[in-house]
Amino acid sequence: MTLDQFEDALEEIGYITERDDRIALTAFLATELGKPLLISGPAGVGKTEIAKVLSQVFGAPLIRLQCYEGLDETKALYEWNYQRQLLKIQMSQEKLKEEDLFSSDYLLPRPLLQALVNPKKSVLLVDEIDKTDTEFEAFLFELLGEFQVTIPEMGTIRAQEPPIVVLTSNGERDLSDGLKRRCIFLNVEPPSVNKEVRILRKKVADLPERLALEVARAVHILRGRLSLNKVPSVSETMDWAKALLVMGKSGLDPAWVEATLTLLLKSQDDVDLFYREMGAEQLLFEASKLGQEERRAHGK
Repeated sequence: MTLDQFEDALEEIGYITERDDRIALTAFLATELGKPLLISGPAGVGKTEIAKVLSQVFGAPLIRLQCYEGLDETKALYEWNYQRQLLKIQMSQEKLKEEDLFSSDYLLPRPLLQALVNPKKSVLLVDEIDKTDTEFEAFLFELLGEFQVTIPEMGTIRAQEPPIVVLTSNGERDLSDGLKRRCIFLNVEPPSVNKEVRILRKKVADLPERLALEVARAVHILRGRLSLNKVPSVSETMDWAKALLVMGKSGLDPAWVEATLTLLLKSQDDVDLFYREMGAEQLLFEASKLGQEERRAHGK
């Protein structure tokens, strides 16, 4: 697959990219070089979506490991089926050897091992790796660098078909140099107004261009001008646009901004901050100014 073919495949499934965001190029190079892709960026910018898109493009099943504090290899890699082992011992009329009980017949694969033993290529998503500790990162080095894992009772298991590996991080802590060294790095920022308009028009059926522009500009102002605890994500922008469309709106006005504000701001602290530092009328004024600047930049 060439880069052009890869970009065409992304467009065909409705994934919007821009040349400046380097998402398509970096993801393509990661797959071609057979290297894990480490994606950083604030929550809600679509990092996980990239793994889902790669799954679609390559027709590969998505295997997801959702990380959390305290995650260890027994939840991420494998567990032994102790109940079945015990049953074997009880039923056996002959002397058992250790290898009789510690074989693949008694192994319960978790996401990491599932991706390695899958006979066809898969996409392995290690989501929010920054929520784990440095010990778990170190545990991943063998898999990320060599597409293999070592199980003490069985030895080394190598990937039948090396998976496409995507790791995401929200930046809650610094990741180790060892993990970064094994990956190709991609940072994803909130979309530009133009890109978000394209996403809205693609994902929200029958959304008028004017409403898409005004919504995207208003959200862009919120993200950039207020120190919110939780910045509105692209999915929340879509929810806002859908809600306004359901209510028959073709553009934004202060009353409807206030009525639907909690589709974007998900804590009372952020709502209070909005009214204290901006308010609906100021938001729409600044969004209008942004639109004028865009038109001047394009000579309109």
